[in-house]
Amino acid sequence: MSWDKTQKTALGIAVITSFLGPFLISAVNVALPAIEQAFQMNALALSWIVTAFLLSSAILLLPMGRWADITGVRRIFKIGVVIFTITTLGCGLSPSGTVLILFRFLQGIGGAMTMTTGPAILVSIFPPMQRGRVLGISVASVYMGLALGPFAGGVLTQQIGWRSIFIFSSALGLFASIITFLYLGSDKPSSTPRKINLSGSLVYALSLISLVAGTSRIPDVTGWGLMALGTILLVLFAIIENNVKHPVIELRLFTKNKLFTYSNIAALINYSATFAIVFLLSLYLQKIKDMTPQQAGTIILFQPIMMTIVSPIAGRLSERIQPRILATTGMAICTAGLLVFSFLTASTSLYIIILNLVFMGIGFGLFSSPNMNTIMSSVEKHQYGLASGISATMRVVGQMVSMTIVSLFFALYIGKTQISTVADHIFIRSMASTFLVFTTIAAAGIWFSYYRGNLKRESPTPDTEL
Repeated sequence: MSWDKTQKTALGIAVITSFLGPFLISAVNVALPAIEQAFQMNALALSWIVTAFLLSSAILLLPMGRWADITGVRRIFKIGVVIFTITTLGCGLSPSGTVLILFRFLQGIGGAMTMTTGPAILVSIFPPMQRGRVLGISVASVYMGLALGPFAGGVLTQQIGWRSIFIFSSALGLFASIITFLYLGSDKPSSTPRKINLSGSLVYALSLISLVAGTSRIPDVTGWGLMALGTILLVLFAIIENNVKHPVIELRLFTKNKLFTYSNIAALINYSATFAIVFLLSLYLQKIKDMTPQQAGTIILFQPIMMTIVSPIAGRLSERIQPRILATTGMAICTAGLLVFSFLTASTSLYIIILNLVFMGIGFGLFSSPNMNTIMSSVEKHQYGLASGISATMRVVGQMVSMTIVSLFFALYIGKTQISTVADHIFIRSMASTFLVFTTIAAAGIWFSYYRGNLKRESPTPDTEL
């Protein structure tokens, strides 16, 4: 196997930027108790530090995927890196919790632009027989960010303060921006019509905002009303997209391509069921086990380390073994691990927690790379940006759903009280209920992952009908 300079450069840039976002997300999770104390934020407001980033990313991933196919994936990628870097610095300099949440929202805009274009750049440069391994390397860099984030975030928070996480990340972002502008190159001119459905994008954005805002107000009537409004707007979005000439998302990708559809549903389910693990365990280890941020980060480190080790191996295996076999095995492992976490108590041994994190890390690694390889190999070349955007949307919407479920149970069990003042048994009860819901969701994902069908190696566009 020999890669030319362009391929090596693109892969290197993708690795750096894929590392940065997850590193920051996981590092901030460990710092949340410190941020809570600094700004005297309640549990629901604290969860918005994570949710704000995910919400803005989810809103823009689909439009940016479409826009990247029209104007060029490299152009959108470059703009995104710059926005991400500037807003990350703004997070570190925030004078209040409200301003921090605002900058996290803006940060998600830059994140959406890079997340939707990174995989598209890779699959456009590398041949089909090498996609599994390069996407596996890219996914491994994501997990490396997740692995180093809790530990580095814990050390920085404990030794310097939580703001140093954002300052350090903005320095990495500056380095990534320089490398990107120097070496990524430009896009080739495209003949694709330069139009995008703005009305559909607006309805989609309003639907997500309504759904997320609604969950933060449950069990009030206003909360249920906003969630109902969000659901109606999602249906309206689908109707609009099905009747315009230049839709944000081509619905026929879902109605005519079972492999693509089920793979994306599996990804949505996987992230919905698993993303909040770090958030919950970080709070559990610091509140219930009385650990420092650094100690909690070290414990959480075990899961992403296994993800980093397994994902490139799984990616390469997916070039020879049907991806659905690997991905389904991974999903089943994640489901079992979530069930174990639903039985956590104040006296649960750290060894059990660590072993389960290792177990789940293996599951994540087996699922993610083969699933991404399937998604990107099931569409035609002119749809790479859109497919990458849809895949990233499934990931971010899943992450947002995961945090929304956490917010819902916090609202039901804890209310608008600071987590540090809540009785331990109430916090554990809310966490156990959340993990049980996650287990149920993940179990459904096993079905979608297995029954997606096989990837046809000889053809990039399966004809399997739903």
